[in-house]
Amino acid sequence: MQETASFAQPSQHRYLMCRPQYFAVTYSINPWMDPQAWAESGEVLHARAVRQWTGLHRTLLARGAAVETVEPEPGLPDLVFTANAAVVLDGKAVLARFHHAERQREQPAYAAGFRALQARGLIDEVVELPAGVTLEGAGDCIWDRKRGQFWIGSGFRSDPAARHAIEDQFGVRCLPLTLADPNFYHLDTALCALPTGDVMYYPGAFTEASLELLHDQVEPSQRIALSEADAARFAANAVCVDKVIVMSSGSDALRRKLENRGYKVAKTPLNAFLRSGGSACCLTLRLDHHTRTAQAIAAA
Repeated sequence: MQETASFAQPSQHRYLMCRPQYFAVTYSINPWMDPQAWAESGEVLHARAVRQWTGLHRTLLARGAAVETVEPEPGLPDLVFTANAAVVLDGKAVLARFHHAERQREQPAYAAGFRALQARGLIDEVVELPAGVTLEGAGDCIWDRKRGQFWIGSGFRSDPAARHAIEDQFGVRCLPLTLADPNFYHLDTALCALPTGDVMYYPGAFTEASLELLHDQVEPSQRIALSEADAARFAANAVCVDKVIVMSSGSDALRRKLENRGYKVAKTPLNAFLRSGGSACCLTLRLDHHTRTAQAIAAA
């Protein structure tokens, strides 16, 4: 299913989302997840999640984006976090392979969803990772359009070897970053590559060696280091629609910093999903990234 805002101008931005029909915190695979706390107020929290997901969905449509959906399935509460479904570039989707058994059950659903997108001509090719390699999709593999490369994370969910698999599939460079804080278990919880080349990130999430690599690749003027408080709100887990940054929460100081760089901030509350360790970026997967866009930017 595909939806666009009827008043919006055509846009190259296309996202994959999944309605939170069965979203809940029923197990714990990261420090944010507390099944008992969810169970005590499950109906109220689920209703809040539905409202907040709808708010994010409407915000993207209002910005001119197109949204595809994968159908929710009972027993798969985290299927809503479509960022983990695959890595997508140049019309090719490399399907995720999950670390935890609880999420491995999602793999057939995502595979079927991408086959359906392929049948509609929205994806050209769907491939699997090499046997034994774990990579939790774009949650740990972030496309940096300005630099024409991926930032790829490991340490908690994805294998370091996934870097080579992605380089082989897409023919682009992957720079490895190792995560050191279990609260930031996926790369997209601690880093956001903005389309102008700025990188928003939380230094405390990374090993010292990874921070050195990031600082070597990103000029000081393009670094937006998050405070611990903003990081805990998952401010880095944002969605960028051109120069509009859609996020759940962030401080006034962060907003001013982003606005001074020419961005607009659109806040849409998603705290219900933070209970499962996710936010705006986790709830979306960009389907239309292309290397030719990066090459055009580099040439300019």
